[in-house]
Amino acid sequence: MALEYMITDSPVGKLKLVARDTKLIAILWENERRNCVKLGEMQPADDNPVLLDAEWQLREFFAGERTQFDLDIAMEGTPFQKRVWNALLDIPFGERRTYRDIATRIGNREAVRAVGAAIGRNPLSIVTPCHRVVGSSGSLTCFAGGLPTKALLLDTEDRAARGIA
Repeated sequence: MALEYMITDSPVGKLKLVARDTKLIAILWENERRNCVKLGEMQPADDNPVLLDAEWQLREFFAGERTQFDLDIAMEGTPFQKRVWNALLDIPFGERRTYRDIATRIGNREAVRAVGAAIGRNPLSIVTPCHRVVGSSGSLTCFAGGLPTKALLLDTEDRAARGIA
């Protein structure tokens, strides 16, 4: 089936939500590097239930009302990338992990750079929370949506965890 998409506004700019069949497969940033996530031909579908549900849940997240997503997703990537992306799903809301933590979690402590590369190609930003991954010193590092966006996402989670909307 063809890919369908819709554009939605958010506090971090316009997001392109992409679905294949009944699964959300991508959330793309407005200013994302070209070909960071390769998807193919898409057609607009502002009435797609998967995309509408994703849009609603993202709005709740940004409003501080949602700490966990409940979306049907499909991760399209290499087996290694999928292992990394699945490890991201295990990072609790409002917490941080380092690239080394993720490498250790997937069973290859020395694969820090490869983990970074896989995270850089995460097609489901926000939902698969790569923004929760920081440098070994706790500093903010590369992020497809830009470092100010990463900081805003982390702040959104910190505020929600403290009960501040």
